[in-house]
Amino acid sequence: MRLCIFILLSTSLLAQTSTTQNSNNTENLRGLSTPAPGIAWASGTHGTYLRTTDGGASWLPAQVPGAESLDFRDVEAFSSDLAYLLAAGPGNQSRIYKTTDAGQTWSLQFTNKDPKGFFDCMAFWNPNHGIALGDPIDNKFELITTEDGGKTWNPISPTKLPPAISGEGAFAASGTCITVQGKKNVWFATGGKAARVFHSSNAGKTWTVAETPMVHGVDSAGIFSIAFRDSKHGVIAGGDYQHPEKDGPNLASTQDGGQTWTAASISPQWYVSAVAFTNHGGRSSAFLVAGTAHAACSDPTAKRWQKIWDLNLNALSLSPSGEVFAVGPKGLIVRLTPDR
Repeated sequence: MRLCIFILLSTSLLAQTSTTQNSNNTENLRGLSTPAPGIAWASGTHGTYLRTTDGGASWLPAQVPGAESLDFRDVEAFSSDLAYLLAAGPGNQSRIYKTTDAGQTWSLQFTNKDPKGFFDCMAFWNPNHGIALGDPIDNKFELITTEDGGKTWNPISPTKLPPAISGEGAFAASGTCITVQGKKNVWFATGGKAARVFHSSNAGKTWTVAETPMVHGVDSAGIFSIAFRDSKHGVIAGGDYQHPEKDGPNLASTQDGGQTWTAASISPQWYVSAVAFTNHGGRSSAFLVAGTAHAACSDPTAKRWQKIWDLNLNALSLSPSGEVFAVGPKGLIVRLTPDR
């Protein structure tokens, strides 16, 4: 789906400082990936990508040659040199690029050839094994996978997927409408006329689908992001982007691998477009959320947010060491640092 913020489950984040960084560009940024401490990649409109290797002290923006008209809604990076970009858009505007030399050269790996197709997001189990999600064609979601670092992207047969509900789709908001875990687990979330979670435990060979309590029913509402801490514990976030202040249910969690979902009790629940888990010190002890008007954090058992900021953000990412970056419109990049 064409689209826009973010939720993060974290530890030790109730005291947070946000620092705006100089991105040296004014594009609308939607994708973000932090594969290692100090290293981050971001992506956005007009074929733009950015990279930092010093924790955001300096960002280098650039454009993928020949992709100036594309909107990179997702970036998945594995080092300062290796990254994938997904362009979301109708027909052949949906593409996947890869670099292995820090953006000096890019290879076009996949171009959607169906004019009815629209790809939304992607995820990788490891640098060679990944999966990308597109909106339904003939009532079946499009899924493609690679096992050779993107040299080939192969479609998953639509006969293996439960049918989509008429008007159901995915949101290309922050590159997080699909997530993977372990070696073969994959989940993706939907919106529009339904707000459901699809799950495969064998890398896409077979699938199940579960209903959720999330808001839905119109094209602008549903689940925008999904994340799993392990094979059992997950979270989904969303809302209605045309009514960002409207209360939920916009947040829900699972403890059984996505078979059942329970609406969160914390309030208010603004519209959000990205969600992530962090497991620092062996336990997750705080929520951090952001939307078009608000960002907030709280203990997950609380009924109210414990801290609120006025921030407009589209996506976020956490490095393995717990660094938190977030991006938004007009080249906005923010680093969140726990207060000492």
